[in-house]
Amino acid sequence: MEVVAKPWPALWALVLGFFMILVDSTIVSVANPKIMEGLNTDINSVIWATSAYLLAYAVPLLVTGRLGDKYGPKNLYLSGLTVFTLASLWCGFSGDIRTLIIARVVQGLGAAMMTPQTMAIITRIFAPDKRGPAMGLWGATAGVAMLVGPIAGGILVDGLGWEWIFFVNVPVGIVAFVLAWRLVPTLATHEHKFDWLGVLLSSAGLFLVVFGIQEGESFDWGVIAGPITVWSLIVAGILFLVAFVWWQAVNKGEPLVPLHLFKVRNFSLANIAITSMGFSVTAMSLPLFFYYQLVRGMTPTQSALMMIPMALLSGVLAPFVGKLVDAVNPRYVAFVGFILMSISLGWTALLMTPDTPIWLFLLPSGLLGIASSGIWAPLSTTATRNLGPREAGAGAGIYNTTRQIGAVLGSAAIAALISARLAAELPAGSTGSAAGGTGQLPEFLHAGFSAAMAQSTLLPAAAVLLGAAMAIFFAKPRDVTAIYAEFDQSEEKSGSASQPH
Repeated sequence: MEVVAKPWPALWALVLGFFMILVDSTIVSVANPKIMEGLNTDINSVIWATSAYLLAYAVPLLVTGRLGDKYGPKNLYLSGLTVFTLASLWCGFSGDIRTLIIARVVQGLGAAMMTPQTMAIITRIFAPDKRGPAMGLWGATAGVAMLVGPIAGGILVDGLGWEWIFFVNVPVGIVAFVLAWRLVPTLATHEHKFDWLGVLLSSAGLFLVVFGIQEGESFDWGVIAGPITVWSLIVAGILFLVAFVWWQAVNKGEPLVPLHLFKVRNFSLANIAITSMGFSVTAMSLPLFFYYQLVRGMTPTQSALMMIPMALLSGVLAPFVGKLVDAVNPRYVAFVGFILMSISLGWTALLMTPDTPIWLFLLPSGLLGIASSGIWAPLSTTATRNLGPREAGAGAGIYNTTRQIGAVLGSAAIAALISARLAAELPAGSTGSAAGGTGQLPEFLHAGFSAAMAQSTLLPAAAVLLGAAMAIFFAKPRDVTAIYAEFDQSEEKSGSASQPH
């Protein structure tokens, strides 16, 4: 640990870049109808622009943390920020959906290089008793970014065009680079062995599962080519992931995922809970924005403004929740947050008819903001609180990865469900007019399209209940001072130096 005298300027510099890459996880959702129109594509293809970003973001997270240790977290953060910013420029200039998807993959790789370095630097520059507020700001940034993305996207799409949801990253990225260059300290590096087999197994497994889920409806869940079927891809992906877990268990070197961390009850439960949260946050906005724009005729800005109650309440309440978590067991706060989130999404689904007064949607939006404020900080605090100093970095990397895996699966699952419900609710042969790039939806399709979007919204409403089930079993967090005292005693007994685990 390399505590610095004034760590907060460094943290704020990192938060700017971290906020930008998380906003890009959700900002595209409000622009999807306009991207469909501008690039003349369909719903499933345009959702791949989000899935590709999330997949490229999630898969490398386990190894980019180690790369930060080897080459310096500041160096890797700045390299990732450069890749992300240049890829954003590429996204904005994309002339077809395939180019956009490829550019989003590169953008996701840049984000994966940046994210682990933020938590690693916090862990190393803040003293243990000063780290709580810093982690609270980090967790709140993740929550607020997920909510601000659609609002910022709507304003940019209407005012300047969909391309500007990517172009805006260029000046922000330059400012973030200069601030990080000047304010983030250069920290000591450490050698690591890289588990390239683990990277290969996890990457192949995630890609096959996500591709199979998202593209299943396109192939009627049957044959893709020759003997290859949708289900064979999904099963193969699951087998790759099982092989990955087995390899992590038997690897005598330096595995990507130290499985012994999952023996810590709160760490395991928090990872499952944040997976359900990542799944739901990504999945919930897609059907809602399609409904607002294609059924209710809203502009992207108007549809994004419907999220203001959620963003305002979440931002205002987050600092109070951070203090509350220090005073009470986080499980109560997180449990209530998850339950309220499920209620708000179910309430939204009930309102999704062609003639519901539009102002009524502001009520569940506000409830969603209250719910969100009670989830992010308690989970991020609980995940690593009971881990020792040597385990905190690896734990943070796994926690980031599981959140992003949840987002990837949420994007793929909602794409499959939307396609399935449109096929079920719309008249035969009319799905293309609902999913095509015209920007308009014929009035005779409004009822069926609304029903399909409402039914799809029930998926994230159900998914967050898994998070609630995990939260209620959180053990009371241990005192940080006691954990570090135990660590110091074990170091004295073994006579070993404090090297990264």
